Amino acid sequence: MYSDKTLTCRDCGDEFTFSASEQEFYAEKGFTNEPGRCPECRAKRKQSSRGGGGGFGRREREMHDAVCSACGVTTQVPFKPSGDKPVYCRDCFTNNRNRY
Repeated sequence: MYSDKTLTCRDCGDEFTFSASEQEFYAEKGFTNEPGRCPECRAKRKQSSRGGGGGFGRREREMHDAVCSACGVTTQVPFKPSGDKPVYCRDCFTNNRNRY
């Protein structure tokens, strides 16, 4: 049903193969567009969006000090605790995820 296609990378201009198995995977996932970048440029873009620079990555989260309501350890959380709800350290939250 699918056959290999040769596409041109929008970043580096090199040709790359969009294989039949990749096309089938895209179809299963409901993707309607073919990839615009070769695997190498996709990997570079993905790496740069993880904080490696490039200008379009995520901002670093602002962390706030808190005291765990369960065990009393000092921890940091990605939100400013308001004091009206309990705050849990990573271990207590993970160990009791179903309760919270």
